[in-house]
Amino acid sequence: MPTQNNRPANHSAKPDRTVEITSADLPLHCPTDAQMVWNAHPRVFLPVEDSGEALCPYCGTRYVLKGGAGNPGH
Repeated sequence: MPTQNNRPANHSAKPDRTVEITSADLPLHCPTDAQMVWNAHPRVFLPVEDSGEALCPYCGTRYVLKGGAGNPGH
């Protein structure tokens, strides 16, 4: 199977990036305010409250809500 950068061809070239967020970060959007915007994709709001995690459809960043789904105080 052909490879790119020593990865199988069917493997995503996007880095495996997980970001832990808190209720203070809600409503969650990607890119977040802390990320550089010069190379960012369009802002997309991600529903993380019900499941405790969300995946950005643009960049593949996985967001995990600290305390899990249904975290009180948001």
